[in-house]
Amino acid sequence: MNERTPVNERTPVNERTPGEYHTLLAEVRAAGLLRRRPGYYATVMIANLLVLAGAWVGFAFLGDTWWQLLIAALLAVVFAQLAFIGHDAGHKQIFRTRRPNDAVGVLHGGLVGMSFQWWIDGHNRHHANPNHEERDPDLVIPALAFTSRQAAAKQGFLRWMAKHQAILFFPLLTLEGLSLHAAGFRAVWRGETKMRRLEGALLTAHLVAYLTAVFLVLSPGIAVVFIVVHQALWGVYMGSSFAPNHKGMATMTGRPLDFLRRQVLTSRNIRGGPVTDFVLGGLNYQIEHHLFPNMPRPHLRRAQPIVERFCRSHDIPYVQTSLVRSYGQVLGHLHGLGAPLRAADRAGRV
Repeated sequence: MNERTPVNERTPVNERTPGEYHTLLAEVRAAGLLRRRPGYYATVMIANLLVLAGAWVGFAFLGDTWWQLLIAALLAVVFAQLAFIGHDAGHKQIFRTRRPNDAVGVLHGGLVGMSFQWWIDGHNRHHANPNHEERDPDLVIPALAFTSRQAAAKQGFLRWMAKHQAILFFPLLTLEGLSLHAAGFRAVWRGETKMRRLEGALLTAHLVAYLTAVFLVLSPGIAVVFIVVHQALWGVYMGSSFAPNHKGMATMTGRPLDFLRRQVLTSRNIRGGPVTDFVLGGLNYQIEHHLFPNMPRPHLRRAQPIVERFCRSHDIPYVQTSLVRSYGQVLGHLHGLGAPLRAADRAGRV
């Protein structure tokens, strides 16, 4: 199946019984890959918090200097790693029950200044219907078009952006961090989070502490540049970690396929070793993660060959590529969707 092919109820896909997924699930469970790994997560969380504390101590030690931009870059990496832990907590990968996972998620959301409850609600809807044009909130981004229907509907300035979205994609990611902050406050204001008071307090405390520290230590000019660099790099890191997972893969409309194919056909894995696993927070095993959302991150690597072998034996396309090539596929997809708009504009000028 072509990666850009829309899938709907009229597409002749061999939809088999749900027993296929349960067979795969049984094999994964028998391998012990759904067992929780509290020791692993405790180690990662402690390491993250130590680096976070060390970064802020270094910030205070350096004082008013342009060398602080190195601290800004380090904080961007730490913020992303903290957000990855929040992601895992949202899927109950750390503990078996919801309450302790929520506690970890809300705390980590507060540390980076985003609403965990708001984010995980949208993320769970994405997991239920990945790349579904009407049901996946990750496909509803006004500044971009991910399907031909979305591209054709753009008007005015958004149409201009859709025409050039491949060029604008990475620059737009610099705003992702600020967007997450703003969305968190908006969710609290509108009551779109189950822990409105707690998350509101955490978001406010984060903002006040962050701005106070930056403007207390740095002169106004350096402080502003520090914030811009930190937030922009964090946004690019987050966006670059999530974008390769589904963008440019098959999209769906109408009645979804069975769970197994719905998750596999719309997801893309990224090849790599331990460094890739760390940098992408385990999201490089996107197919396995979507099939088993509560599988602890360190088990995804072991599940990958099991899932790939199963998909091959059942004639289910299993897409895996390098990180660089995945970005090329994403940008190529975005460029292709803007092509009819660019052609229409050229024809209108003739």
